[in-house]
Amino acid sequence: MSQHVSAAAADPVARVGMTDAAAAMLTDLVRRHGPVMFHQSGGCCDGSSPMCYPRGEFRVGAADVLLGELPGETPFWMSADQFEYWRHTHLTVDVVPGRGGGFSLEAPEGVRFLIRSRLLTDEEVDELEASPPRTGAEPVAIEPD
Repeated sequence: MSQHVSAAAADPVARVGMTDAAAAMLTDLVRRHGPVMFHQSGGCCDGSSPMCYPRGEFRVGAADVLLGELPGETPFWMSADQFEYWRHTHLTVDVVPGRGGGFSLEAPEGVRFLIRSRLLTDEEVDELEASPPRTGAEPVAIEPD
């Protein structure tokens, strides 16, 4: 398995991170497609894998949960049902050879993103529960020009 890259230096505890190999693929995808986002719906088959989309081409639902940001200020969203299942788990996005979701940006490269996980410690759970993640129902602050 690739070395882990922290989700964000400012977050002492993060819900989501990324391996070096996945971060390299993400960098390449951003270079070619512009800003991107991840969403994990929890459906069957490809829906249970993280899908990478050009930012703005996937509409986040009001119940979706923002787990955190990956390198390049890349948001990682998850459906509320999946979040309830994974809320006590740290997720690491990795990339492996093989075909994944046909609509995910990495698919034409012959690789797919997948999730590796570990249980959070009791201390990590306590810290994360003290500041619940944002949902798609919450408005995003827009910086003035």
